[in-house]
Amino acid sequence: MARLRLRPLSRTFHLWIGVALVLVLAPLGVTGSWLVYDDQIDAWMHPQRHAASGPATLGPGAYVEAARQAFGDRAQPAQLRLPQAPQGGPVTVQGGSLTAWLDPASARVLDVGAPRQELRGMIHQLHGNLFLAQPGRKLVGWLGLVMLVSCITGLILWWPRNAFAKGALARGLAWRRSPTAWSNLHHMAGFWICVPLAALSFTGAAIAFPEVVRMVSGASTPGAQGPRPGDAVLAAPRLTVDAAVAAALAETGPGRVQQVALPGPGKRPSWRIQVRGETGSMQVRVDDRTGRAAARPAPPPGPGGGDPVLRLMRQVHDGGEMGPVWRAIIAVAGLAPALLGVTGTVLWLKRRRPARAAIPAGAEAERA
Repeated sequence: MARLRLRPLSRTFHLWIGVALVLVLAPLGVTGSWLVYDDQIDAWMHPQRHAASGPATLGPGAYVEAARQAFGDRAQPAQLRLPQAPQGGPVTVQGGSLTAWLDPASARVLDVGAPRQELRGMIHQLHGNLFLAQPGRKLVGWLGLVMLVSCITGLILWWPRNAFAKGALARGLAWRRSPTAWSNLHHMAGFWICVPLAALSFTGAAIAFPEVVRMVSGASTPGAQGPRPGDAVLAAPRLTVDAAVAAALAETGPGRVQQVALPGPGKRPSWRIQVRGETGSMQVRVDDRTGRAAARPAPPPGPGGGDPVLRLMRQVHDGGEMGPVWRAIIAVAGLAPALLGVTGTVLWLKRRRPARAAIPAGAEAERA
């Protein structure tokens, strides 16, 4: 009896989630598929930004000064990032809404643009917060939980009624399970993509609600990570970029500079420099007035920081460190809400037609 009640309840939830939210869930899924190969697509769309002629051999100050000249009066350099990948790549300097891409070997400006205003930036914002900033981020998290419910209820509806009878599961996996191609496509695509789509939905919700994940995992809330590229910076700091970097390296020992955040205004303006050494990455704060440096272990890169659970959620959701097979799977899974939404809506409309046709003409007139 409980099973009989569960199936109609699952059908109701599954139906209304699909019909009511397909216009939101489908774009979130498609943009997620795009972001799986975000870097590759960007390199194809903007090849000039990635035309590095060699490794980074200049001092950090040379790159910041080149970006300052390229920005002109439009922005002040706020953050420098040096390439870390073995195959190299451009040096980037961010300031306000602008980014400068520089040749590591010569500091030649390869391009200047506003990434958040380009297609790539708009896709990031649509997928991350529906263009609604922080409230939109929470909304996307709730939509991830709704999509998870849709996956669970869809699996319940797919499950054959006599699953343990001989050949029942095999018939459930057969293409001709239903009389129409729309229904077969919906059942087959939904079944095979259910698990990865549920994983993406759950991890997306976890990323949107990091405070809940930290509460469950017991990880501490991260402290301030320094000025962001869009924050105000000192127009004329006392230390030069190279002097601040030299103070950081004197504190940490030999290493490779990963990024430099210029000091912002305040009572104690300071540089924040990340250095990769033999024992790992260190985050160094250099006081702009005194030149004193203080180092501490840097949190792992990317969202999640020092929380291993959040890092795992991000890895599963983005696929960046999970290998090409998982990346291909989640790219296909991201397209599933659009396919399942279209096929599910067609099936819903087809079922409504016979019901309306069965209503006597007089009864239809009375309703009107």
